[in-house]
Amino acid sequence: MSEDRSGQQNGQQNGQQNGQQNGQQNGQQNGQQNGTEGVGGTGVHYRQPGWFTRNVANQAVAGLTRAGLSIWGSRVLEVRGRSSGKVQRIPVNVLELDGNRYLVSARGEGQWVRNVRAAAGHLVLLLGRRRTSWVATEIGGAEKTAVIRAYLRRWKAEVGTFFDGVDADSSDGEIEAVAGRHPVFVLRAAS
Repeated sequence: MSEDRSGQQNGQQNGQQNGQQNGQQNGQQNGQQNGTEGVGGTGVHYRQPGWFTRNVANQAVAGLTRAGLSIWGSRVLEVRGRSSGKVQRIPVNVLELDGNRYLVSARGEGQWVRNVRAAAGHLVLLLGRRRTSWVATEIGGAEKTAVIRAYLRRWKAEVGTFFDGVDADSSDGEIEAVAGRHPVFVLRAAS
């Protein structure tokens, strides 16, 4: 009789553990899909683009940019994938501010951000047939706050939803509160 009870208890415990694990895995997968969880369940902020953005909007902007037509400062970022080793391309907005060029990741810790970090900042920006090599350095502090403010002033209609209600007119403290979720890089010409 005691074997039957312990077997039932073990079965119930295993079932509960498996249910909890499956629930956690499903929650992580759903969170990754809608952007509320982090990358791979790590708590790192990233909002994945939807089907329309991936398959229509990004493709259209990238195509026009490769044809030499910049849409509000757009470029195609080219960087080697950290795992695949293949060249990855994605349209980005290059912000020019006070004589410097910046990249801001509105969606958070996306693949291009992780690939640029893995490539020690080395990347290429394309506009038409023109290829320009850059080294990106991640920034923080007051400079980052000013860059995010300028970025939101320029592209709020396009990216404002990713900044949780913060806009160019928000206080420094409000921008700083979301800044940690949005990597910012200053670009320097590669030598």
